[in-house]
Amino acid sequence: MPKIDTVRAPIALPSKFILLDLTERVIVVSLFGHFAYGVIRQYTGAPNIITALLFAAEFIPFVLIVLRASSRSLSQNPLDWLFGIAGTAFPLLISPTVAVEPLIPRAICLTLVLVGMCVQISAKIVLGSSFGIIAANRGIKILGPYRVIRHPMYAGYTLTHIGLWLAMPSLRNAILYGCALALQIVRIRREERVLNLDPAYRNFASQVRYRLLPGLF
Repeated sequence: MPKIDTVRAPIALPSKFILLDLTERVIVVSLFGHFAYGVIRQYTGAPNIITALLFAAEFIPFVLIVLRASSRSLSQNPLDWLFGIAGTAFPLLISPTVAVEPLIPRAICLTLVLVGMCVQISAKIVLGSSFGIIAANRGIKILGPYRVIRHPMYAGYTLTHIGLWLAMPSLRNAILYGCALALQIVRIRREERVLNLDPAYRNFASQVRYRLLPGLF
């Protein structure tokens, strides 16, 4: 007999998960709104490609978070929320100024930013609607850059942030991007605490050894 595919009715999420999911989205919209206002003002006064790339680098994850599917496994641990929100907020607080000279040739800065964005985008294409800032299991993805490292999106963020800081060097931006990197590492470890509850992720982790940087972490 031929196999007959059955369609299962979607299972409604409990109200607490709906509320948590809505809270996450409201936080993201608020953070990005503040960031976008400052960047657009800067770009209007002095249009330049670095500011445009800065906006694009943060706009892509913003859209994906707002449009993504809800999850039953969204962490309710306050520390997961603290680190998730802080890790998202710090890069959005940088000063988008181009009044100073870059530390290295601008072309190299742009190359680092663009390569980082390509890594981010490739990871987000694989994730699709399974993207968020709070630890959750939204499905295990093992394609594309995930064959090389477990968290290519964070690797892309880091490379992009390095390029942006070299193009817009300041003590404030160095502190914010440094804190962002530290928080990304904490987020990776806390996210994996949730993901390791899934045997599929444990199998994936056994095959892909490194989390962020091959050969190091």
